[in-house]
Amino acid sequence: MPGFMKNPQNPAILVLEDGRTFRGRAYGAVGETFGEAVFSTGMTGYQETLTDPSYHRQVVVMTAPHIGNTGVNDEDPESKRIWVSGYVVRDPARTPSNWRSRRSLDDELSAQGVVGISGIDTRALTRHLRERGAMRVGIFSGAALADEAALLAKVREAPQMKGADLSGEVATEEAYVVPAIGTKRFTVAAIDLGIKGMTPHRMAERGIEVHVLPATATAEDVYAVNPDGVFFSNGPGDPATADHPVALMRAVLERSTPLFGICFGNQILGRALGFGTFKLKYGHRGINQPVQDRTTGKVEVTAHNHGFAVDAPLDAPSDTPFGRAEVSHVCLNDNVVEGLRLLDRPAFSVQYHPEAAAGPHDAAYLFDRFVSLMEGQRA
Repeated sequence: MPGFMKNPQNPAILVLEDGRTFRGRAYGAVGETFGEAVFSTGMTGYQETLTDPSYHRQVVVMTAPHIGNTGVNDEDPESKRIWVSGYVVRDPARTPSNWRSRRSLDDELSAQGVVGISGIDTRALTRHLRERGAMRVGIFSGAALADEAALLAKVREAPQMKGADLSGEVATEEAYVVPAIGTKRFTVAAIDLGIKGMTPHRMAERGIEVHVLPATATAEDVYAVNPDGVFFSNGPGDPATADHPVALMRAVLERSTPLFGICFGNQILGRALGFGTFKLKYGHRGINQPVQDRTTGKVEVTAHNHGFAVDAPLDAPSDTPFGRAEVSHVCLNDNVVEGLRLLDRPAFSVQYHPEAAAGPHDAAYLFDRFVSLMEGQRA
């Protein structure tokens, strides 16, 4: 993501691939950047959003108008770097105010070369994306901005998200271990497709030793750690391209090892069971999405970041190569599939983030459900 310098007085322009433009001021690094324009409805948690690998190659528009109030600290990042390709805010904080803050968000974006724009009507931009759908976008600053036609041509040359195979670009290259907190009860092999740091921590809190493996891990790599369960993480890109993770998941299902997937992992399970996936018009992103757990009837407020979904029937269980499967969770806004559950094998998944950094924590029980599966298998 090219960025050259920091200068909040620099004019900037955001150009959507359908030709609509928004002019504002440079925020973060000055330069140019490209990605898929998406919006996040969270009113807080911007640091966790920025460092979520699932946002790789996306330009994130924040619908909340005031961003940067709490600055940036060293405790809340979900990975080692910012992954968004660009950042769009309306009214950035002039001065951060929080006892944990170490630097301003503007300074952090600049230091990591993230090109952003501020001072635009993010409400109008969000409405446009809701009506027209997520699309390619460019942010430009620090150069000649008058020739909008030339800038639009650059945007239209950028790669689309559909068909993008990105998980390998964000996953760890080397396996590592997150030790159990307290007494070790289980061992889990976690396939890193873009995992957030809080996820293995949530498992470690439950006495699980987590072996985080690269996206390229084989079945032999997985079973070399003698796992009690296997976890497939969140991640960026089009699940239709994820043939290797799908093959690996099928190998796990064949052995009936307890399995839990989230987000991208939910889409991988859908494909492994024979369901299709499709691109949502503008996706679900933010920390306030209502989902119903159909097994209990409970409604949860959940954290989402996905632009693709599983195409599975909502009305009845389906026969799959691994037994019967049903939709376990559904989004109450649009009836999108938000979870799958196998009825004849110990496997389930959800399309959202139960680790919930930065909140809410309604879905934390899903880690306990995973523990119950491993306990049942051990018994």
